[in-house]
Amino acid sequence: MKHGKKYLESAKLIESSKLYDPDEAVKLALQTAKTKFDETMEISVRLGVDPRQADQQVRGAVVLPHGTGKKVRVLVFAKGEQAKAAEEAGADYVGAEELVAKIQGENWFDFDVVVATPNMMGVVGRLGRVLGPNPKSGTVTMDVAKAISEIKAGKVEYRLDKQAIIHCPIGKKSFTAEQLTANLTALMNAINRAKPAAAKGVYLRSVVLSSTMGPGIKVNPLKF
Repeated sequence: MKHGKKYLESAKLIESSKLYDPDEAVKLALQTAKTKFDETMEISVRLGVDPRQADQQVRGAVVLPHGTGKKVRVLVFAKGEQAKAAEEAGADYVGAEELVAKIQGENWFDFDVVVATPNMMGVVGRLGRVLGPNPKSGTVTMDVAKAISEIKAGKVEYRLDKQAIIHCPIGKKSFTAEQLTANLTALMNAINRAKPAAAKGVYLRSVVLSSTMGPGIKVNPLKF
């Protein structure tokens, strides 16, 4: 793979064999994020679990203390009092069957997260092919106001992939080092709490921090 000049310059600042403390890694990631746009800071965590086993799945959600830096548009499927509560909580779109028709008929996807009350799942189920079969954690609930406030505040979902790795954003280049470190710590604490009882041996195998266009920085897993 060929890399650009800025990437190669950034890579020179990193000791490839070194495991950095979290605060050191964050500062280095900010230093090596050299593009003009507000890059996303992402963490990749390799776990010592077998993703093929049902009892070793790792999935959950956490509200990052300083958010993600991204404005999230929330669509809510609800009726009656729940619809009113969703509007008051700041949902960007609230509705029922008419939203299903809009998505199906107009190929409309001007939203990032879907929240629904349990009694609306029959309606939302018609969108299974386009929205995906598995709802995000906490998005099917009667307490739509709480779900919306958490999502707007910076709730992120973490989930194990087929390679036993979790990829998750922890903020933006425009964040301070202290904000990113706090978000990183909150996410890693959540992943630690989600350790399956069936997991054996070393749980946190490796932790790598990087910006969107920057090189990976190895973080010492023992610090978490």
